[in-house]
Amino acid sequence: MGDRTGIFAGTDPFAIARDWLAEAVPVEPNDPNAIALATVDEDGLPNARMVLLKEIEADAFLFYTNYGSAKGREIATTGKAAFVMHWKSLRRQIRVRGVTGREEGPQADEYFASRSLQSRLGAWASHQSEPLTSRGALLAEVARVTASKGMSPERPPFWGGIRLKPLEIEFWADGAFRLHDRFRWRRNTLNDGWVVTRLNP
Repeated sequence: MGDRTGIFAGTDPFAIARDWLAEAVPVEPNDPNAIALATVDEDGLPNARMVLLKEIEADAFLFYTNYGSAKGREIATTGKAAFVMHWKSLRRQIRVRGVTGREEGPQADEYFASRSLQSRLGAWASHQSEPLTSRGALLAEVARVTASKGMSPERPPFWGGIRLKPLEIEFWADGAFRLHDRFRWRRNTLNDGWVVTRLNP
């Protein structure tokens, strides 16, 4: 099947992740930046859901959410999260585990302002993860928010970015006869250098 280590080449795992995402954009039919985000509740019971990764930074992965949502509360409690990004068309995936922090400054304001008006009003109207009596009640709340916030709503104080700084990143590429290629980048703390290990499939 040949040596395919070239697709893992480089000394910067964030650059590799950006390259893989760029390769996925033209071939994935929907949301190539979708990630399955995992958190745990106060009892240690895992939770997982799909969210959209909005940026791969120089040293972190960034997505946005309602801080009052289940994932927002769980991340606030543990300060940790994990995700997997899978591209079926490329037969590749990236697994990430690490520590989290909030992005509540100008970067979050700029991203919020770039969203459609409907999405911005929806962010104000939705009490994410809380019980909802009916869709009609949600639409009524959107109408109320539209009347009070107008056409240029600011970013809600309960909505912003989550920045995940990884302690572990694993790159996986499908191989013939289930002889997959796996490379794990690991460090004990954010200040440590990466140790790269090839793993058995």
